[in-house]
Amino acid sequence: MTAEPISRHLLPTATGRETWAALRTELALLPGLSAVAGTLLVAAAATGLVAPWVLGRLVDDVIAGTDTPTVLGWAGVIAGAAVLAGLLTAAGAAVAARLGETVLARLRERVLDRALHLPSATLERAGTGDLVARAGDDVAVVTNVIATSGPAFLGALLSVVLTAAGLFALDWRLGIAGLVAAPAYALALRWYLRRSVPYYARERVATGERAQATAEALRGAATVRAYRMEDAHVARIADRSGVARDLSLEIFGLYTRFGLRINRSEFVGLAAVLLAGFLLVRGDLATVGAATTAALYFHRLFNPIGLLLFESDSVLQAGASLARLVGVTTLPDTAAPSDAEPTRRDRAEPAALEVTVAEHRYDDGPVVLRDITLRLNPGERVALVGASGAGKSTLAGIIAGIIAPTHGAVTLRGVPLAQLDEHRLRREIALISQEVHVFAGPLADDLRLAAPDATDAEITTALDRVGATEWVRGLPDGLNTPVGEGGRQLTSAQAQQLALARLVLADPAVAVLDEATAEAGSAGARDLDRAAVAATEGRTTLVVAHRLSQAATADRIVVLDHGRVAEHGTHAELLSAGGGYSQLWRSWRMPDLAVPRERESADQPVPR
Repeated sequence: MTAEPISRHLLPTATGRETWAALRTELALLPGLSAVAGTLLVAAAATGLVAPWVLGRLVDDVIAGTDTPTVLGWAGVIAGAAVLAGLLTAAGAAVAARLGETVLARLRERVLDRALHLPSATLERAGTGDLVARAGDDVAVVTNVIATSGPAFLGALLSVVLTAAGLFALDWRLGIAGLVAAPAYALALRWYLRRSVPYYARERVATGERAQATAEALRGAATVRAYRMEDAHVARIADRSGVARDLSLEIFGLYTRFGLRINRSEFVGLAAVLLAGFLLVRGDLATVGAATTAALYFHRLFNPIGLLLFESDSVLQAGASLARLVGVTTLPDTAAPSDAEPTRRDRAEPAALEVTVAEHRYDDGPVVLRDITLRLNPGERVALVGASGAGKSTLAGIIAGIIAPTHGAVTLRGVPLAQLDEHRLRREIALISQEVHVFAGPLADDLRLAAPDATDAEITTALDRVGATEWVRGLPDGLNTPVGEGGRQLTSAQAQQLALARLVLADPAVAVLDEATAEAGSAGARDLDRAAVAATEGRTTLVVAHRLSQAATADRIVVLDHGRVAEHGTHAELLSAGGGYSQLWRSWRMPDLAVPRERESADQPVPR
C-alpha cells in the first residue's frame, strides 16, 4: 500500500471512576474468591500485631520480676505468631494473585473482543501500534503488579490500618503522637503524585508510539529497503524510544527524591512516639511495656508504609495501563448478533457505488483529495492509476469504508456507507491490500475466516479459481496442513492467493484491491493478476494498479494526480487522448520489439 499520511487518534483511556467501576464489576463476579482473599490478608495483618504486643507485655513482666517459664511462654507465642503470619501472608498473596489474574484474564478477553470488532476506520486512525501496546505492554505491566507487588501492596495497606488501630487501642495519646508523621507522609506522597501521574500517562502513550513506529517499519520492510528509507525509519524509532527513555529517567529521579522525603517522615513520627512514651511513663500514665509496644508498632509501620509509598510507583504504572485496557472495553460493542452472521445463502449481488469527495485531509494537514466524483457501475472493474502520493490508497480506503471523507460521502445501492453497521459493511465491501496476514492454524481454518460454514468442496473451488490448487495439493496434509507461525511458511504470492480465495468465499458485492498483487515478483505477476481478475469476476471492483497491465485489462481507468482526477476512460480512449496516461504507457513501450515483448513491458511497476 502506498504510504500516505495518517493522523493517529489513540483509542480511549478510561477515567479513574470508570476503571474502579470495571474492577468492582469483575470482583463481584467472583464473590467466593474475593472473600477468601480478603479474609486471609486481614488475618495475616492482624497476626502481625501479636509480636509487638507480646514484647510490651514481656517488658512489663520482666520489670515486675517474672519467672523464666513465663518469659519462655511469651517467646513461644511470638514464634507461633510469626509462623502463622508467614503462612497466612503466603496463602493470602497466592489467593489474591489468583483473583487478580482471573480478573485480568477476563478483562483481557473483553479487550480482545472489542479489538477484533473495532470498526476499520477506528483502527486505521488509531494505528495498530496503540492496540499492540495495550494488548502487550500494558497487560504485562498489570500482570507483573498482580503477580508480585499487588498482593504485597494490599497486605501493607491492611497492616497500616490495623497497626494504627492497635496503636490507638494501646493509648490514644500514643496514637496521636504517631499521627504527627501523617502530614509529612501526605505531603511527600502529594508531592510525588502531582509530578509522577502525568509522567506515567505520557510514558504509556510514548510506549504505544514506539510500538507503532516499529510496527510500521517491520510491516513495510520490503518497501523501506526498496526506497532506501532504513535510516529514516531507524531515526523515527530512535526518536520514539528516546522519548520513552527520557520519561523513565525523569520518573526515576522523582522516585529517588521521594525516598528522601519518606525517610524524613519516619524520623519525625518515631521521635514523636518515643517522646510521648517517655513523658507518659515519667508521669505514671503508661507502663514501660505500653511505650515499648507503641514504639514497636510505629516502627512496624516503616515497612508497610514504605512499601505502600514506594510500590505506588508500580501501582501507578499498573493503574495507567489498566485505564488504557478498560478504555478499550468502553468502546461500543459492534459484535454481530448470532442471527446476523453471514451464511453461504447470503449471496451478494453486484452493486453500484458512488463516491463524492469535495475535500479530504488528515486533521490539519494538507488536502489529500479534492473534487472527486466517481461512480462504479454494477460488475464494473475500475483501475486507479497515479504516482506515489497521488491519493490512490486514501481514495481506496474511503471507498472501502475504512476512512471517512472530511467532506463527502460514499453510497452503496444509494445507501451511505456511514449508515451501514460494520458487519453489513464488511459483508458488502472487501478490501485486500499487499499487507496480507496468514493466520496460524490449518489452511482450511484460515480460509473459513471468510465463510465459517464453507465446505471443503467450496474451499477447493475457491482455491482452484485463484490458481492455488497445485501448490495446495503438494502440502503434506492438504487443507489440514498448518500454515502461518509454527506451520508451513507461505510465499508472498501464495499468501495473496489465500487472500483472494477468502474474497471468493466471502462473496462481497464490491471488492477493493489496493496493490494486492504488488508483492509478487515478475515471474508470478501475471499469474497473480489473473487470479485477481478471476476472484473479482462479476463484482464491482476497484483496483489500485501497481502494474500497467492491470489497468489495461480494466473496464475503465481513473488517473489521479495530486489528489484530483486528471483523466478517466478506457485504455484505448486514454491512449488516443494523448494525456498523462498515454505518456506513461508509451514510456514503457519498446517499439523495436514485437508485441509480446511490448506486453511484457506493461508488467513492469508503475513509475513512482
